[in-house]
Amino acid sequence: MRTLVAIPVYNEATHVRGVMDRVLHYHGDVLTIDDGSTDQTPHILADYPVELLRHPENRGYGAAMRDAFNFARVEKYDWLITMDCDDQHEPAAIPAFIEAAQAGGEDVISGSRYLCDKSGDRPPPERREINRVLTAEINARLSRRLGSILTDAFCGFKAYRVQSLRDLRPTERGYAFPMQFWVQAAAAGLKVRELPVRLIYNDPNRSFGAHLDDPAVRLAHYRSVLHRELRRHAEHLPVRSLAGLGEQGCCCP
Repeated sequence: MRTLVAIPVYNEATHVRGVMDRVLHYHGDVLTIDDGSTDQTPHILADYPVELLRHPENRGYGAAMRDAFNFARVEKYDWLITMDCDDQHEPAAIPAFIEAAQAGGEDVISGSRYLCDKSGDRPPPERREINRVLTAEINARLSRRLGSILTDAFCGFKAYRVQSLRDLRPTERGYAFPMQFWVQAAAAGLKVRELPVRLIYNDPNRSFGAHLDDPAVRLAHYRSVLHRELRRHAEHLPVRSLAGLGEQGCCCP
């Protein structure tokens, strides 16, 4: 089973060396997507035996994820594991994702920071609330189709069966990428299960960019992307998934 670990990176000079050292300890086949870093990140990555894609300017988390999906398909990997480079995902969990993938039966193994949280860390309340609200809505609309109840819709630590990604056409460039992904995964009939991962928050003041730092605006934006995608894939989803969307969805910023 050929497995690729892909890591989007943007201005992570503080963390990238430690993360890369630990990732390569657990898995040697690694792709990094440098999303237009302006600090020392590109120079540090040059020290490591990894594949490197570089955006000339910052394009967003979703754009980096699209590159990871495309690279894994073109290079004929069987599974793709994605993780962050901000020291909030533990590379020591990589073998657990590989073991879960080898067990078969699912198309997506999705990390959950809340499935079995025994850590002392706590996310900023507004982040946890946005995750809770949108995870609940995704479950209400899509859980039967996904074959699983989610507890964490936003965790970027995941393993994907690469063949299952062939029918997905993600276009979302920013942090709303998971909202589009879950709808497209459900429409394509992908099966999901969660894997507990450690809850780690090193930077409670991280910016989401401009107006999205306002929690109300961020929630409205994420929900608008979710509802737009539900309408777009209505023909492939059960009627109950679309209940209450109306013509315009709701809460568009």
